[in-house]
Amino acid sequence: MSSTQAPYHRLRPHPALTQHYARPEDKPGFVDNLFDQGAPHYDAIVDWGFLRSGAGYRRWVQQRHGLKPGHRVLDVACGTGLVAMEAAKILGSAENITCLDPSAGMLAVARKKLAATFVQGRAEAIPLADDSFDFLTMGYALRHVSDLDTTFREYARVLKPGGKLLILEVTKPKSQLGRFFFRVYFGQVYPFLSGLLTRSASAKTMMRYYWETMDACVPPESVLAALRGAGLRDVKRTTALGLFSEYTATK
Repeated sequence: MSSTQAPYHRLRPHPALTQHYARPEDKPGFVDNLFDQGAPHYDAIVDWGFLRSGAGYRRWVQQRHGLKPGHRVLDVACGTGLVAMEAAKILGSAENITCLDPSAGMLAVARKKLAATFVQGRAEAIPLADDSFDFLTMGYALRHVSDLDTTFREYARVLKPGGKLLILEVTKPKSQLGRFFFRVYFGQVYPFLSGLLTRSASAKTMMRYYWETMDACVPPESVLAALRGAGLRDVKRTTALGLFSEYTATK
């Protein structure tokens, strides 16, 4: 290790959820299977669950944080391509977008929507070259990686010098009243309706797991510290409605 290189740390986004998997190292396999099973229902669940506002917000936030035509984009944990679809509208096409996800089921859905480049892989070990992208996005999937420090070092590696990072996440409110409504909606109402409307136990489990990871996630201050520890600069967190976090940084 060089004298200028930051020491290595391992920061998990949340403790092991032993009701789903016994050990932290079992998490990737559980998550992959969960999203493979839930992929056919994901778009519909997200659409009504966020009152049909998601697409407009995803496009607006990418524009606001500097995405422009001509940029090469990497969408990490792309899922069914919801963030990438809005990026393509800004860029004019999807030809400069690379979508990365470990779930074959999610990628199969995304491929039907976008003429992008698709790569099956994990955020912690991105199988792409150094200094390749102008803009890197991650939409509501930070809680699903195994190690934030390793993930952020990978982000810094694949971004071009001056490249921009944008991570979107749902964060538990600080106020007691906000946390109460957050718990009721995401912990009870959303999973119940997901199962009821899709008639899929997998969809219900997927959204219940969403709540559990949001509830157990490390605080924003830890995420910001890990981004700085990866060598990124201009690290910031912007909030919307006290619920949505926009983490940004520059290489």
